[in-house]
Amino acid sequence: MSTAMNFGSKSFKPRAPDKGAFPLDHFGECKAFKETFMKCLRNNNFDNSLCRLQSKDYLECRMDNQLMAKEPLTKLGFKDMMDPPPSQADTDPKP
Repeated sequence: MSTAMNFGSKSFKPRAPDKGAFPLDHFGECKAFKETFMKCLRNNNFDNSLCRLQSKDYLECRMDNQLMAKEPLTKLGFKDMMDPPPSQADTDPKP
């Protein structure tokens, strides 16, 4: 029969995901930031929109300590929390 399955012909090669996988903080370099973020979540019934500043600080710590890839904070959802570049701030019309 020509439709027989041959499981040995293909090999599965796993690869890490592009996002979402990063080293654990074994040395506790960002533990204080994580604890502050978790405390904020607990105090706000786990509504993460109320803890965005703590989340931003935690992610910055992870990036600064090579615990995750450097990404612009605007790509991580913090565009509204960023200061405008000086060139834009200077050209804004004054009321």
